[in-house]
Amino acid sequence: QLQLVESGGGLVQAGDSLRLSCAASGRTFSSYAMCWFRQAPGKEREFVTAIDWSGGDTYYAGSVKGRFTISRDNAKNTVYLQMNSLKPEDTAVYYCAGRYGGYRDYERAWTWWGQGTQVTVSS
Repeated sequence: QLQLVESGGGLVQAGDSLRLSCAASGRTFSSYAMCWFRQAPGKEREFVTAIDWSGGDTYYAGSVKGRFTISRDNAKNTVYLQMNSLKPEDTAVYYCAGRYGGYRDYERAWTWWGQGTQVTVSS
């Protein structure tokens, strides 16, 4: 079982960078794939990026590829999302999630979820 707590959100201007963190409890954090989803007002939650248990494989939605980077530190039970060149359309609540097994890009595949952190990008 995982308990997840996101942090690092805030209000930034277009073109700025932001790094989100997701701290996990649980002794077997390194066994889980981790991901980030986001949900903008009035829209469905959408996949952003995922990373496998070792950090060796990563996956990105086309809208963020080349701008966002997911990473993890299994010694610290933490997954990160580095967001560069932010755009107003990146404004959303960002959620981290975990699952035992491989990567999936749909919401219902992920077992444990954090509460989310708000990212607002002004133009």
